[in-house]
Amino acid sequence: MIAPANFHNSRFGYTNMQSTAQGKSSFLQELGSDLVFTQDGSAQYHSFYWRDSQQYGLTEEQVVGLPLSDTFYPIALEAYRDQIQRILENRTPERCIHSFSYHNQVFPFELIISPILETEGKAEKVLVIGHLLPEGSVQKVIDSLVPISLDPNQKLLTQIARKIRRTLDLDIIWRQTVDSLGKALQVNRCIICSYQPEQPTVKVEGEYCQDSFSSMLGRQLELEAEPCLKQALFSPDPVVADRITPGDFQQQSVLVVSTSYQDEPNGLISLHQCDRHRQWSDAEIELVRELAEQVGTAIAHGTLYKELELARELAEELSRLKSEFLANTSHELRTPLNGMIGFLKLILEGMADDPEEQREFIQEAHNSALHLLNIINDILDIAKIEAGKMELEFSPVELEELFSKVQDFTKQQAQQKNLSFSLEKPATHDGIILYGNYQRLLQVMLNLVGNAIKFTDEGGITISAEVHKKKVPFQGQEFPGYVKVRVADTGIGVSLDMQDRLFQSFSQVQGGLNRPYGGTGLGLAISQKLVETMGGVVHFFSMGENLGSTVTFTIPLYQEPVIMSKAD
Repeated sequence: MIAPANFHNSRFGYTNMQSTAQGKSSFLQELGSDLVFTQDGSAQYHSFYWRDSQQYGLTEEQVVGLPLSDTFYPIALEAYRDQIQRILENRTPERCIHSFSYHNQVFPFELIISPILETEGKAEKVLVIGHLLPEGSVQKVIDSLVPISLDPNQKLLTQIARKIRRTLDLDIIWRQTVDSLGKALQVNRCIICSYQPEQPTVKVEGEYCQDSFSSMLGRQLELEAEPCLKQALFSPDPVVADRITPGDFQQQSVLVVSTSYQDEPNGLISLHQCDRHRQWSDAEIELVRELAEQVGTAIAHGTLYKELELARELAEELSRLKSEFLANTSHELRTPLNGMIGFLKLILEGMADDPEEQREFIQEAHNSALHLLNIINDILDIAKIEAGKMELEFSPVELEELFSKVQDFTKQQAQQKNLSFSLEKPATHDGIILYGNYQRLLQVMLNLVGNAIKFTDEGGITISAEVHKKKVPFQGQEFPGYVKVRVADTGIGVSLDMQDRLFQSFSQVQGGLNRPYGGTGLGLAISQKLVETMGGVVHFFSMGENLGSTVTFTIPLYQEPVIMSKAD
């Protein structure tokens, strides 16, 4: 380590040499280096010696006191001035490389820049000693160059920061941070925790832990139960505890600092000494604090990258589902359209043998037209929902009328497949009145019952309702309860790992044109959105494949009915 130069007490008697420029040059020459000069904080020369100055016709008078850019000057001038200011402020020397320019020629020098300490300890000038680098040796010197002002902790900070800046993978950032810091500071445990705003817990995402101590990796830590973590999370300074009562994880001394990005905390780094009490040095505390600043930025960038990756994957999945939907829908549209064209063509070509057969052909064409209309309506509905343009008018709806209409539309379909079909309504003295949109409630029930019939080959369908007396706020009003409608079947069911796809738009459990069951895959998604718009929720239940399914939805109760007692 090169000590800061102090010319007031120097053996060279610098104060006695200031009287003449010749004395200055003589002193500088005696140092035996290729280049020696003194400068102030603005980098203006106060004395100057260059071994090769006569060869290039440069005298001290052409340098001292003149504007720097008009003479022998460093090419990276602003960076050079900043470095001098830093050296004067910190009062510590630095080793570096700078190239100087003179008469359109470039001279690379390896320099040692030292502050000149005055009697009262202030530093307003620097002494620069340089060695001219031979051609081709600059890079070799750069590779081995370590600023002499860096202490071991500062060098360690640079190494760790370089590692975590090389990746956007959060798992690697967690691991690199705790492993590097834990080993360097020789602690028993080092953990890093993630933090979400307003959350009462933090999660241990990465850990360095010596074998003889318990692991904390993956644990959720309650902030209220961890005062050091809570204090550090909302403090700009590290929290230091040299002596604490050992807890579940044996720590006797801890050093905790929060990581942050744009002044918002996003994590915690905590060092644990478990085998003894430890007094943390100022250098260690400063190292952890400075590293936390770097890690906080890395966490923010890694989190953003992860979110972008998830968004990209979701977008790709949605694009795939929409492509599959368009293929399926094209097939679904062609089927009833071909039916209509086929039956009408038979009539136009006189293929009907009698009026009765002609009527059957017309009826089939009409059925195909209705099926086509339903598909188109589904597509229009989902388009409105996704665009946020689905507007409904609400009014009282009688459950009895709703169930009756569903039975009229669907019971025959169930009977054609030899399925049982039953309706179960609560026993009440008066009618059960819902609050919703009649047409949309009917659409939801027809979707759910239609699906139940489609996916059931044996057994039957059961439609039931039950009244729940619980205050329900909706559209600025408070309703006395809600009705839960249940559609249960004994059909093919859905495997547990596929159930999360059921309510996705454009999604079917069995996709592709060769799927055994038709449809656009929009029924459940539309039903869910419509029910939510009417203040209810939809749930799907299935124990697995071939174990049947149950779909329930809730709707606010307009008025509380009088339930019959068992005695009635």
